[in-house]
Amino acid sequence: MNRIVIGMAVSLLATGATAADLAPGSNVPSPHVKAPPMVDPGYNWTGFYAGLNGGYSWGRSNATVLPITPLAVSIGQNADGGLGGGQAGYSWQIDPRWVLGVEADLQATGESGRSTDALTAVRIGLVGVTGMTTSSTDFPWFATFRGRAGVLADPSLLLYATGGLAVGEVKFGTQATLTAQLFDGANAPVGAPVTIAGAIVSESRTRLGWTAGAGIEKKFNRNWSAKLEYLYLDLGSATYFSGTANERQSASTIISCGPASTTSSRLDRWSRGTDSEYFFQIPTSTLP
Repeated sequence: MNRIVIGMAVSLLATGATAADLAPGSNVPSPHVKAPPMVDPGYNWTGFYAGLNGGYSWGRSNATVLPITPLAVSIGQNADGGLGGGQAGYSWQIDPRWVLGVEADLQATGESGRSTDALTAVRIGLVGVTGMTTSSTDFPWFATFRGRAGVLADPSLLLYATGGLAVGEVKFGTQATLTAQLFDGANAPVGAPVTIAGAIVSESRTRLGWTAGAGIEKKFNRNWSAKLEYLYLDLGSATYFSGTANERQSASTIISCGPASTTSSRLDRWSRGTDSEYFFQIPTSTLP
């Protein structure tokens, strides 16, 4: 602070001395001060915005079917599909380089997975038992509530990270089929096998978890922008078919499950999407 004050004093003294030395009618131009640069108001990121988006999601579910029985087996299932929805938020451009904000979005998805998997075969005396499980996973919708923080690569291009809460519906359907075959002492089949198909069961649960990701956003003018965003979702754990023979425990986002006992599973889910947004600008003072 002292250096600034001293510099101003010296400048004033020098200016006074020069003026005193100038003869009346001199043509020497008067000194002038250059105005400070201003931020282009067309690229002010502060304000409310809303928009639409679309994209695609990839996932992989890993589950253990009938883990407390001799038929226990681990299975895997892809759960992929398109998504689309809308988002709204508010951004603060805190200085010429940094932007903070909050955003909420709601997505409808076509994400689903289907698989038919063989269960472990067992032999009980002269009877052999094998099984198949047909499972389905559906993820009809999800929403996120996130914070954003980013840096401006140039006045119209924002690179940002984002993260926060996620909520979504996860639906399961499953059916088991067991086949029993009688054998004689020489291990030869006796008679025809007997196949029993279990009931088809399903349940939907609304799950709460977290999300994190990153993106790049480009402003085309004062009001319009578009962005490309990557998100990872984890919807925690939940128990399906609680209190029944089909009870199952799930972890993470989307779960593939089998019948008649507890199933635990995990799915890693990634999504990419493009967004178009309209900014509702609020008049603000010029940024420093």
